[in-house]
Amino acid sequence: MSNNFPRPKGGLVAYVTVDGAIKAAEFYQKAFGAEVAATIPPDEKGRTMHAHLYVNGSSLMLSDAYPEQGHPLREPAGFSLTLMVEDVDVWYQRAIQAGWTSAMPPADMFWGDRYAALKDPFGVAWAMNGPARKK
Repeated sequence: MSNNFPRPKGGLVAYVTVDGAIKAAEFYQKAFGAEVAATIPPDEKGRTMHAHLYVNGSSLMLSDAYPEQGHPLREPAGFSLTLMVEDVDVWYQRAIQAGWTSAMPPADMFWGDRYAALKDPFGVAWAMNGPARKK
């Protein structure tokens, strides 16, 4: 990896294509306190080929679609990005206040953790998982 770019954090890094990578980066800053590690400036159409965020101790990479380069925009499907957090309710409320849509409010689950599911305005499905509430 070049010295010009910050090192990714975490053992597995998601790279997500959205319609508006810079707007998504700003949104994730508001919703999750994400830190922008690096971005490539937008092109003449306002698209960026790379944004690198630090979210809750891990890296998340974003880009806009470039159909003319064989990289079209597709609706995200078949996956969710899961945040492992200490307090699902706090993270969930912050996301809802930032404009996320709830798919499943926080609940203690059969596997022993607290879990919630949401969708961001860019169509990406997210989950939050953390310790169950103390009884």
